[in-house]
Amino acid sequence: MKLFTEQRGSGPYLVLLHGLFGSQDNLAGIARVAEPYFTVLSIDLPNHGRSPHVDSMNYPQMAQAVLDSLPADASSFYLLGHSMGGKTAIQLALMAPDRVKALLVADIAPVQYDDRHSGIIDAMQSVRLESLSSRQDADQQLARSIQEAGVRQFLLKNLVKEGGQFQWRCNLPVIARCYPQVLAAPEGAPYTGPVLFIKGANSNYIEAEHQSAIQALLPQAKAKVIHGAGHWLHAEKPAAFNKIVLDFLQAQTV
Repeated sequence: MKLFTEQRGSGPYLVLLHGLFGSQDNLAGIARVAEPYFTVLSIDLPNHGRSPHVDSMNYPQMAQAVLDSLPADASSFYLLGHSMGGKTAIQLALMAPDRVKALLVADIAPVQYDDRHSGIIDAMQSVRLESLSSRQDADQQLARSIQEAGVRQFLLKNLVKEGGQFQWRCNLPVIARCYPQVLAAPEGAPYTGPVLFIKGANSNYIEAEHQSAIQALLPQAKAKVIHGAGHWLHAEKPAAFNKIVLDFLQAQTV
């Protein structure tokens, strides 16, 4: 499987992986900042964005799809993932430790999570795509279940019009069926390279009780906290996020 990839810049490779219901342009901010120093590969994960639709999406499969989609000369690379993309990045580092120079994980831990998205999935599935006349119509339907306008606007980035009818670009049926796999923890032998976790202070995705799981899989892990940010820390505090990422990466390239 070859995943959709946008490449920019020059230098050592930096691979960026987005979260659930996202696409490669979610991390465009850090891509723009990093491209003077790195060849940035922004990837749409399976069943998302412009990448292929497949029947399953567990973390080993997604990590392997990323590896299979890298340029032939990307024998080693830096890796950053947010949320589901962070778990995919961890899984990839566990599977191919000799290729990952350093790992950044944005606001996710390598643990099994409780259900956080079934309401969103149900709301998206309830949108009557065949009768939509506008994106505003879809927003109104989502608003019955999702109060946060920002969440709805993020989800609506998946809505495209093809052949005169709106449809979800992401593979919503498979995402719904495979959602338990998205909640699962990465597995494998520890990755002993440099790792930085970046946490939004207002987010509950990384908690104190996750420390033992982090250390077991990623013994060199360190952490930075961005105050005033939640789970979408790269969008809420882009300057702080970008500086943390670049400072860490540049420290590894010295």
